[in-house]
Amino acid sequence: MSIFSRLTDIVNSNLNALVANAEDPRKIIRLIIQEMEDTLVEVRSSAVQTIAERREIERRLDMLARDEAEWQRKAELALSRDREDLARGALQARAHVAKTRETLDLQRQQIAAGLAQQNEDIAKLQAKLADAKSREQALVSRHGLASSRVKLRETLYDERIGDAFSRFEQVERNLDVLEGRVESYDLGRRSLEDELAGLETDEKVESELDALRARLQRRASPPAGS
Repeated sequence: MSIFSRLTDIVNSNLNALVANAEDPRKIIRLIIQEMEDTLVEVRSSAVQTIAERREIERRLDMLARDEAEWQRKAELALSRDREDLARGALQARAHVAKTRETLDLQRQQIAAGLAQQNEDIAKLQAKLADAKSREQALVSRHGLASSRVKLRETLYDERIGDAFSRFEQVERNLDVLEGRVESYDLGRRSLEDELAGLETDEKVESELDALRARLQRRASPPAGS
């Protein structure tokens, strides 16, 4: 199982309650970082044990290689002395050692592959841990700002503020009524500007009327000398 899936299970088991209860995100962030640090220590400790196991297997492989070479030498010696029976026994012993060495070498390869995966996981975890620590302060600042905004909104929607705005609106309505009363007194009264504008209009109409009469008289009068 990947260390990240294990880490996810561990963190989720501890965070679900905090998230559900909307706990302070600083606690959640600190818990995540702590879990990552603990997992990193655990994986490094496991890697140390795996490295020690790999080195032990490598020492055993060296010994088996020497034993295999020694049985080969003995088989050749026996055959050179016309002891085919001893040579056959030495070759059988060498084959048994070789089989053991092959099995152990396969185990060494598996351990090496596991170590490579552990090294990759450790590198990824270290990068994620560094990123989490760098983002921790930014997230804490965001939480503080959000909390301040919530308090401000709560103040804006406070009942006392609502009552104050209600009284303010009542004052505006009273002013509307008072201004309406003032305007009602002026209904039916012509202002000075209206009267002057009316005089100018009447004068223009009379002027146009006089000009019209003059044109009609000229048309009705017979031409001179007729």
